[in-house]
Amino acid sequence: MQLRDLQNFDRLVHGALTILFNRDSDYILHSVLCKFYPMFSWYRRKKKDLDVLEMPSIPNPFPELLCSPFTSGLSAGLFPKANSRKKQVIKVYSEDETSRALEVPSDITARDVCQLLILRSHYVDDHSWTLFEHLPQLGVERIIEDHELVIEVLSNWGMEEENKLYFRKNYAKYEFFKNPMYFFPEHMVSFATESNGEISPTQILQMFLSSTTYPEIHGFLHAKEQGKKAWKKVYFLLRRSGLYFSTKGTSKEPRHLQFFSEFGTSDVYVSLAGKKKHGAPTIYGFCFKPNKAGGPRDPKMLCAEEEQSRTCWVTAIRLLKYGMQLYQNYMHPYQGRSGRSSQNMSPMRSISENSLVAMDFSGQKSRVIDNPTEALSVAVEEGLAWRKKGCLRLGTHGSPTTSSQTIHRSQPWFHHRISRDEAQRLITQQGPVDGVFLVRDSQSNPKTFVLSMSHGQKIKHFQIILVEDDGEMFHTLDDGHTRFTDLIQLVEFYQLNKGVLPCKLKHYCARMVL
Repeated sequence: MQLRDLQNFDRLVHGALTILFNRDSDYILHSVLCKFYPMFSWYRRKKKDLDVLEMPSIPNPFPELLCSPFTSGLSAGLFPKANSRKKQVIKVYSEDETSRALEVPSDITARDVCQLLILRSHYVDDHSWTLFEHLPQLGVERIIEDHELVIEVLSNWGMEEENKLYFRKNYAKYEFFKNPMYFFPEHMVSFATESNGEISPTQILQMFLSSTTYPEIHGFLHAKEQGKKAWKKVYFLLRRSGLYFSTKGTSKEPRHLQFFSEFGTSDVYVSLAGKKKHGAPTIYGFCFKPNKAGGPRDPKMLCAEEEQSRTCWVTAIRLLKYGMQLYQNYMHPYQGRSGRSSQNMSPMRSISENSLVAMDFSGQKSRVIDNPTEALSVAVEEGLAWRKKGCLRLGTHGSPTTSSQTIHRSQPWFHHRISRDEAQRLITQQGPVDGVFLVRDSQSNPKTFVLSMSHGQKIKHFQIILVEDDGEMFHTLDDGHTRFTDLIQLVEFYQLNKGVLPCKLKHYCARMVL
C-alpha cells in the first residue's frame, strides 16, 4: 500500500469514527470498531514505519541522556554502554571439593574474588583468604597474587587441562613481612656488595623491595634434567636477572654460571606430589612454568632438602618478581582494580594479646591478678566450673562425662581420624607459620588425641592423654599437671597460654565449605 492510499484510509476511518460517536449508539460503535480494529492497527504500524523512513538521520548530541528506564532499550541497541565489561563464569573449589560458580567481569582480581566468596559464604575476613591455581596433571599449585587478573590466569589454561581454582586460607602469604627472620636463613643469603656489620632480616627484605640493591640467595638444589628422569644436585644462585646454576662446584664466576630461568614469563609453583609424579628425591619440590601462550610449556623442576630452604627460594622469587606490589597488597588488602580501599571498608576489631589481663570477680570489687601462678590456678578452676555447668545443660542424651568427651566433634579445628601425613599436608597447605594447629584422633591409641601444630616451619605433634582423678576423666598435655574436662577447654587455654607448647595456638586449620 502506498502513502497516498494510507492517507485516504486515514480520512475514511476518522470520518467513520466521528459519525459513530455522534450517533451515541454503543452497539453500533462496538460492532464497527471490532471490524475495523485489526485493519486500523496494521495501518498505524505501517504509517509509523514510513514516518521513520522519511525522517532524516540526526545524530544524538547527548547520548548520556538515554540512560533513563524509558529509553533503556533504545540506548542499548544504538549506543555503546560506558565502561562495559565482559563477564565470564568461573568455578572455584574449596578443600572438600565443593564448588561455587561465579559470574565475574574480565578485570576482576584474585583479591576481589576472595572478597566475593567471603561475603557469600559469611566468613570472617582476616586477610588470609587466598586463591590458588592448581594443576593436577603436574601435581603443583601456586598462590594467585591479590593483584593478578583471574581471567588472564584462566586464559593460559589449555582446553585439555583439568586445572582448578581453589579458595582457602594461607596464613604464610605475607608472613615474611611480619617475621622475615624465619624466611631468610643466614647461610642462604649473601650480598653483591660488602657491607659493614650484620644485616638484619628486615634490611634484607628492604633490599628485595629496592631497585638498586639486592640480596643473593644461594644453595644446593636437585634439578631434573630436561627430557630425562634423573635428578642432579647443583649449586644455584638467585639474582635479580634470574636463576643461575654453577657448572663447577660452588663457583660464582661468570664463566661458570649458566642461565636456568627468569621470572617475567614464568610462574613459580610448589610441588604437591613430586616423589610420585616426577621421582623427586624429597617432598620439598617447586618448579618454573612458562605462562605465555605459544612458548614452551614444559616446567623446570627443582627440589630442596627441607621446607625452610624451599620457602626461602619461593619467597625470594615472589619478591623479585613483584617487588613493591606485594607490599602494597599486604598494606592495603582491599585496594584493587575495583577501586575499593581499606578506608572505605568497615574496620575489623582486633584485640592485642598484651592488652588481656587476668581479673578476679569473686569479691565485692574486681581486682587484677598480678601473680602468674595465681592467674593460672584461677583460670583452670573457672574453666572446670564453667564446663561442668555447660555439660549439665546439654540435656538427657548422655551423662555429663560422656557429653564432655564428644562436644569437641563439632569444632572446626577437630579433624577426626586423619593420618599424621594428612595433618602435615593440611597445615603446610594453609601456611606453616607459628601457631597453625589442628586436633585429631590418635591412630596408635584410639582413646587419645593428637595436637598437630606448626612452629619454626616444622610440624610438631603432641599426644593428648586421658587421666583419671576421683572417678572423673581429664585431658592433659603435660602428664596431668594441667587438666581439662574436654578438648575445647584445652584448646582455649593454649590459645592464651603457651604452657608446654613451643608457642600459643593462633590459627586453626579447618576445612571450609563453599
